This record gives sequence, C-alpha cells and structure tokens, in this order.
Amino acid sequence: MSYPFDLQPTLEGPTLVVRPLVADDLEPLVAAASDPEIWALHPEPTRWQREVFTTGFFVGALASGSAFTVVHRESGAVIGSSRYYEYEAESNSIFVGYTFLTRAYWGGATNGELKQLMLDYAFRHVEAVQFHIGPENWRSRRAVEKIGGAFVREEVVTRNDREERRVVYRIVRG
Repeated sequence: MSYPFDLQPTLEGPTLVVRPLVADDLEPLVAAASDPEIWALHPEPTRWQREVFTTGFFVGALASGSAFTVVHRESGAVIGSSRYYEYEAESNSIFVGYTFLTRAYWGGATNGELKQLMLDYAFRHVEAVQFHIGPENWRSRRAVEKIGGAFVREEVVTRNDREERRVVYRIVRG
C-alpha cells in the first residue's frame, strides 16, 4: 500500500531513539523478544520463540516498510519494536501496534514516551490513531487508556485460519 507520508522517520525523545527497522536488527530483537512473559497476554503467546518471532513478526515487520526498532538512548540497547499500519484514508487514521518492550522498561515512562513520539508524528498527518489489542491484554489496554485512548469496539478477525478477537481503541488529534 502507498502511504501519503513517510512511515519510517527517525523519532528521538529524551531516553529513546525510534528508528527504521532494518534486517541487521534481527538478532538484537530476537534477544529482546525472547522473554515469554512479554507475550503471556498476547494473542500469539509463543512469539518469544525464535522461529515464531522471526517468521511471524520480524519478516512481516521488515516487509511492512513502517516498523521501528526502539533503542535506549543512553545504553544503545535494542529494547523493543513498534510500527504504523493500516492507514485509512476515508477516516484519516492510522494504527499503531505490534509494540513490545523488554520487561526492564515496563511500568515506567518508556512506553508513554514511545507512544507519544509516534502519536506526535502521526498527528502531523492524520486526525486519529487507532490501536488493536487482545481483549484480555489488560496491561496494554490500561497503557493505551493512560495516554488517552478511548475504547471503540470489539471485533473478530480471521488470521492464520483462526478467529481472533481484538478490541479497538482510538485517540483523536486534540
């Protein structure tokens, strides 16, 4: 799909550098994603496994042309990933998702900084940002609510020949 703006800028905050994902990021991201606890509430709870992560996440992220590697500025460590996807011209919105961070960066300001960087950039180009979240993933749901996300709907989609429930949250440019 063609997008009306660059979906892989480099975004810089006080503690993070969010840069375009490249093929050389595979090993650092495999290491960052290898903790089963990261994926415990996720619809794909085995994503911590190298093969599942590589074929089910990384290959798609690289092909998307809209994925990021999240780097901790001070240490230079790769601590996660996120991406833009599903730009909707008719609603002038885009989704942010496929986000994960290593557990060392849970519960503090890191996720908020990451999302704020992505929101600030997106709101230069769209009216709304949306998020798909597994309905039982209360940790992610609370995190999105904390940054102003409002529940929109629950939906069922078919992925990999199986039905998957998810909820949609939305933040409108203010």
